[in-house]
Amino acid sequence: MNLSRLFLGDRQAGRIVPPSGPSAWLTLFTAAAMAFLSVFALATALAAGRLAERWSAALSGRATIQLSVAPELVEAQTQRVLDILSVTPGIATARALDPAETRALLAPWFGSDLPLDSLTLPQLIDIEESGGEFDAEGLRLRLAAEVPEAILDDHQRWRRPLVAAANWIRGFAGLSVVLIGGATAAMITLAAEAALAANAQVIGVLRLIGARDAYIVRAFVRRFTLRALAGAGIGAVAGMVAVAALPAASEEAGFLSGLGFSGWQWLWPLAIPPLAAIIGFVATRAAAVRTLRRVQ
Repeated sequence: MNLSRLFLGDRQAGRIVPPSGPSAWLTLFTAAAMAFLSVFALATALAAGRLAERWSAALSGRATIQLSVAPELVEAQTQRVLDILSVTPGIATARALDPAETRALLAPWFGSDLPLDSLTLPQLIDIEESGGEFDAEGLRLRLAAEVPEAILDDHQRWRRPLVAAANWIRGFAGLSVVLIGGATAAMITLAAEAALAANAQVIGVLRLIGARDAYIVRAFVRRFTLRALAGAGIGAVAGMVAVAALPAASEEAGFLSGLGFSGWQWLWPLAIPPLAAIIGFVATRAAAVRTLRRVQ
């Protein structure tokens, strides 16, 4: 089908397609609603990707050792662990956290007035890895032999589930976009078939006077493609405005406040209207050809 004819149209051919009515409103509303939802699905997918990267970066390159011993042995055992870490390949720095830092770590869960003096808390040792990952299993074996009370946590048990969860969210959001596209195609197909059925007598007359099916198909395809494009444009713009109105990302609010687009990602929603037009083109053409063959 000639694209110039599709967009420039044929004034006479366009008259056989109702300019308003249920089929017109259904196409416009469906395209707008689906585009609006697609913008949020895209925002969720991109936000989940950023979240996975942030969690991975925050937990990679660091590890922690918990040392639970009697108070009188803390200093000596801590120094022993630091000595081991100083000669362990792959570890850049290691330092013991003071009580104030431990209190700051526990404050989000227990409050800032936690009475540390009356509690027996493990001594925490923060480890920063160098360029390559260190041999965590080898370090665990050495600590078990020399300082059995020391427990190494390389954050992998936290990091992997969090990153996997974020990737699953991204995958489901992408699947949602695909399902939205399928639902859009189905609704436009129904609208086109309804319009064809409503104009069956007009189509019959056109055939009698020599109009070819390609002429009729082109009229319906153009009208419904442009309706899908217009509706999706309205929905995409509304979705972008709604996403822009969401709160900015913050550490306190976490994932939900970071839902949206960043930088060049704002170009992604602009692809939705052309995609909706393509879906409308394919769905309408298939429906028109199928219907015209059925009413031969």
